Amino acid sequence: MDKIYLNKMTFYGFHGVLPEEKKLGQRFLVDVILEADLKQAGKADDLHLSIDYGLVYQLTEQVVEGRSKNLIEAVAEEIAEVLLFQFDLLKACTVKVIKPDPPIPGHYQSVAVEIHREKSL
Repeated sequence: MDKIYLNKMTFYGFHGVLPEEKKLGQRFLVDVILEADLKQAGKADDLHLSIDYGLVYQLTEQVVEGRSKNLIEAVAEEIAEVLLFQFDLLKACTVKVIKPDPPIPGHYQSVAVEIHREKSL
């Protein structure tokens, strides 16, 4: 299957279990891998035969900057559901939600959740 990558899309959201996360918000990074047959798009050089990256960004932004959730697992799940519903050509997607600055003690670059979902027939 062919793949489209959108890497390190950056948004500001209010997700987390701690009250300060819901009040102050924080930065979230999202990687998305879209799996689809892109042969016809490549041959015809036609966006209508592919997946519009700009719309993928907008839909992802609406989820991350939308309703607050406790878990980044829930954020990733909603992004996958929205994308699989929106694009007929999309067969599967991998969504990684990265929380670069979680309010937990320790030394690390970030915490993240990655899920893979396929369109059910």
